[in-house]
Amino acid sequence: MTQHSFYATAPRGVEKLLSDELRQLGAIDVEQRRAGAIFKGDLEIAYRVALWSRFANRLLMTLAEFPAPNADALYEGTRSIAWHEHLGAEGTLAVDFTGSAQWINDSRFGALKVKDAVVDVMRDKHGVRPDVDTDRPDLRIHLHIHNDLATISLDLSGESLHRRGYREQGSRAPLKENLAGAILSLAGWPAVAEKGGALVDPMCGSGTFLVEAALMAADIAPGLQRDHFGFLGWLHHDDTLWQRLLGEAEERRVAGLEKLSPIQGSDTDVRAVKAAKGNIARAGLRDHISVSAQRFIYSKPPEGASSGLVIANPPYGERIGDKQKLIGLYREIGTHLGEAYNGWKGALLVADDMLQHSISLKPTRSYPLLNGTIECQLHCYGFLKPGKQVQGGEMFANRLRKNLKHLSRWARKNSVSCYRLYDADLPEYAVAVDLYQEAGDGSQWLHVQEYAPPKTIDKQKAEQRLFEVMQVLYEVMELPPERVVLKVRERAKGGSQYGRRDEKKNYIVVEECGAQFRVNLTDYLDTGLFLDHRITREKVRELARDKRFLNLFAYTGSVTVYAAQGGARSTTTIDLSTTYLEWAKQNMALNGFAEGPHAYVRADCSEWLEDAQGEYGLIFIDPPTFSNSKRMEGVFDVQRDHVALIKRAVGLLEPDGVVLFSNNRRDFKLDKEALADLKIEEITRATIPEDFKRNQKIHHAWLMRRS
Repeated sequence: MTQHSFYATAPRGVEKLLSDELRQLGAIDVEQRRAGAIFKGDLEIAYRVALWSRFANRLLMTLAEFPAPNADALYEGTRSIAWHEHLGAEGTLAVDFTGSAQWINDSRFGALKVKDAVVDVMRDKHGVRPDVDTDRPDLRIHLHIHNDLATISLDLSGESLHRRGYREQGSRAPLKENLAGAILSLAGWPAVAEKGGALVDPMCGSGTFLVEAALMAADIAPGLQRDHFGFLGWLHHDDTLWQRLLGEAEERRVAGLEKLSPIQGSDTDVRAVKAAKGNIARAGLRDHISVSAQRFIYSKPPEGASSGLVIANPPYGERIGDKQKLIGLYREIGTHLGEAYNGWKGALLVADDMLQHSISLKPTRSYPLLNGTIECQLHCYGFLKPGKQVQGGEMFANRLRKNLKHLSRWARKNSVSCYRLYDADLPEYAVAVDLYQEAGDGSQWLHVQEYAPPKTIDKQKAEQRLFEVMQVLYEVMELPPERVVLKVRERAKGGSQYGRRDEKKNYIVVEECGAQFRVNLTDYLDTGLFLDHRITREKVRELARDKRFLNLFAYTGSVTVYAAQGGARSTTTIDLSTTYLEWAKQNMALNGFAEGPHAYVRADCSEWLEDAQGEYGLIFIDPPTFSNSKRMEGVFDVQRDHVALIKRAVGLLEPDGVVLFSNNRRDFKLDKEALADLKIEEITRATIPEDFKRNQKIHHAWLMRRS
């Protein structure tokens, strides 16, 4: 048969696998190239590559090469090809273009010149113009230009060969089928399957690893289920040869399924599991692959399987905050794989070195791969075994243990269930760590806030330090990843320091000094309960008896709860946020104050004070450092505006009334001269709790009365 020149494309990092595969399929003169390989062979070899290649994207058969320094040369070179020998009079065509040339500003222009030349040849020969069909043309033509050299090829694959025909649904980030096949091959699956070993993917998503592993182990041609190839409408297509190859592949499929090793997968996402089952069924493997919905930590080898390969493509976390949240997941992956699959081979596709380091397993081999646009590393583990967690952040670990020993004893003695465990004690580890204990079952949570590092700090170093922090927290506190919440403390969009960060709406109830509060650890920068104001709230409870109480900038109303518990005659809670006012009502109801003389007002506190009337015995003011909410005019600045704010509030006091004013601006200076007509008592030191004594500037507080 006539020998032709071909070029098969493949994902980056897969070129060697493709070259070896082409040789096994009978190709000659194979040369590995960037993102592919060139080779020679007859039509049967081309058909075998299209049917059997597990790694190729496209199969291009070269028709001509010629200089193309300009558009006219491209047109004439293309027109010189006898297109009527490749395309029927009523056939359709499409032209794809890759490469570049100085005279081509738009890839569509190059494709258009080729199309025009083909159409003109066909019109001269048959008197009709062939139509363009970009989806499934009878002839797909490929133009590549490099250094003004044009290569015209026929695309024998049609659509990319990675599309096997079984996948209609994908989970959030599915692997392409040929990349999955390459990963399985690099991980040693063919050898494992040959020895009767099993395969498990405990994070299977839409099941691509599972199906590709079955196709590989059962000797099933990956293109057997495709209903279209680019050569089917080509005039030189040999259907007799093609049908013979299909029949041969079908015989091998039937024989291979009889010896298929156990293959099972699982995923936490029930929608992904449903998609996987559908893909498996369409691949004709329903009776050979099992899939279930469960967390990966509950996965285990199939019954009776003493050896095999466990493989996974865990989430990458492309943003820093996402990556930090994944540290615990990756730790669990390493721990579980080492324990549950002891003695098995393992493989993980990881996109970040920091996440790889949190896996307590040392890879024996690693391969760089490109998953779409994401640079990844495939880490292969020769024989899994329980690993020792990666060490790091010893200084932070020592300080955390020291704080935990002291503060846990103090918290038990004082019936405190939520407290600050660490507050940037060490400059190298600039985070705040708060411990929350749920009322009732006593479940513990950690709320971790990273103080955004200054621009002078190397980004990678800061990221590494945060990684060490999360590692140590999981290690020392022995909490599952879902109970450790990480946030970066920086301004939310819109300028408000209380902006929403997430939409999980997960609330827990905590206890503090005889009161209960709903807190949300995930959705906002703050949780709904300022732990540093624990003593301040107790002071309000102490002062509130028989007083009309006013809470300005009330946030979630925790201070109002204390005032009500202290015997306030009535309470008025004011905040600009409807969300926080509703939260305040819920906190009051939680403590038995759903009914009674308790008012809630949605308003800009500064504007409300301008027209307010009545007298209050106790007024609490804890304004934000700044605010420019969309619902208020102008920008509130506590340093600039505190005098007017305090004077208006004092104007609402009963003769012996008290204002408790507080704020958390570190460099705040009370303008005592402008407030000289008031009796002012600073109580900052007395209101700093034990767990915040390392940070004496966490807030400022004063009691103010009329002279």
